[in-house]
Amino acid sequence: MTIQADRETITVEALINGQHVKSLSQSAKENPTNPTEIVGYFPVTTKEQAVEAIEAAAGAFKTWKKTSIDERIIMMRKAIEKIRAAENEIVHLLSREHGKPLYDAHGEIYVSLMWMEFACNEAKSALQEEIKEHENGKTILSYDPIGVVAAISPWNYPIALSTIKIAPALLAGNTIVLKPSPFAPLAAAKVAEIIASEFPAGVINVVHGDTDVGVELTSNPLVTKIAFTGGTATAKHIIKAASETIKDMTLELGGNDAAIFLDSFDVHDERAMRRIVISNFLTAGQICMIAKRVYVHRSIYDEFVEKYIEAANRWIRIGDPFDSNTTVGPVNNLKQKNYVLSLVEDAQKRGAKIIPLGQILDQKLFDQGYYLQPTLVLGCDYHDPIVVEEQFGPTVPILPFDDEEQVIHLHNESIYGLTSSVWGKEEDAISVARQLEAGTTMINTAAVQGLDVRFPFGGFKQSGIGREYGVEGIRTYTEKHVINVPKTLDLPYIPE
Repeated sequence: MTIQADRETITVEALINGQHVKSLSQSAKENPTNPTEIVGYFPVTTKEQAVEAIEAAAGAFKTWKKTSIDERIIMMRKAIEKIRAAENEIVHLLSREHGKPLYDAHGEIYVSLMWMEFACNEAKSALQEEIKEHENGKTILSYDPIGVVAAISPWNYPIALSTIKIAPALLAGNTIVLKPSPFAPLAAAKVAEIIASEFPAGVINVVHGDTDVGVELTSNPLVTKIAFTGGTATAKHIIKAASETIKDMTLELGGNDAAIFLDSFDVHDERAMRRIVISNFLTAGQICMIAKRVYVHRSIYDEFVEKYIEAANRWIRIGDPFDSNTTVGPVNNLKQKNYVLSLVEDAQKRGAKIIPLGQILDQKLFDQGYYLQPTLVLGCDYHDPIVVEEQFGPTVPILPFDDEEQVIHLHNESIYGLTSSVWGKEEDAISVARQLEAGTTMINTAAVQGLDVRFPFGGFKQSGIGREYGVEGIRTYTEKHVINVPKTLDLPYIPE
């Protein structure tokens, strides 16, 4: 599949039962660097078309679930090679519609392919039925496909957070209906089409649309599992919609991830300072697992802030995503820009000091797009909105703490618990990490720099339900089926 590598607009359509399906209306996806430029168009799928997609997936499931795991892996590996061959075109489209710099878009493809390869390598052993002979007879444990999966992906990592669902769902023998975010629908739809080209019709379906399409995907009785990545508020609506039919769910939700710097951290370690800056501002801060609040031991606080500003000003260069000098692009959409601005303005009104970071490479471009200059926020209260809410943008508060008990409490009182990081001597850092309520805690690194797709990923509390990645991320698309073959059929405690 060839994707335009220039500035021409593209159009994607719904994919239902192997056929491209047009809708009566379509939406435009603007370029975040210049909102007057349209990158492409995507359909507003109707509720009726969403039903067609679900029914196509349900029909295909009857045959697909009987396909051998070896055949499924072969198809997925062919899809991986097609994505790899089209990587440059996909990256270009992703950067145009999203705003992330080219290196960042390549990184998203890298993570996506790494996960898909891992899933192919591990699927056969992960899904292998287990047979146990024991004193009471024999027990067979099989991992059976669930059925139709409704996959709803977000706009911040649209390809990675679509393939994280597609690959294990299909390898486990399920069929899928994917709904990409309207804020980044184009590249995700193209990648899904590439994968679908290697699978039977109906196994992968793609729809777009508004709330009524999402409600149909999450409430239709033919859908047996929901895989959603996005905001906690939206997840609450999904749970309500799914409650009538008690669906299986994997929900990876919001986070307000903390980075904790102990007194044993070396503030003169330039590589470590660069890692934390990247952990704050990669993808313009629009990552669920990025470090969104920083706590520094008071004994090193002043020097830490000084060295942090130096590192940030060296690394942060705000500009055109296609400029090789750019490290931070615009935020994805106007709503997000305004939300982040409101948090920064609120902090300033409360008495916080706002420090701009980095270099703006092109002021004219900056002024016309959804750009925000990254900012450091100092002097906040521990419970100010910019500290306790998920900013999802290029701003970060840094706050001092006095002892481990205090910072552990500050970390754990959050309603979220996705990821966290602890920085300092390894033994000290691990000791603190064991006391944090988070799905993943990283030592002396944070965000995607510490991600390992071989292990499960997900959150505590309102950061989600279930886990993705790792073997658990494959098995989450199955039902455990126990078959008991007892040796003795008569039970001694039941009278004749």
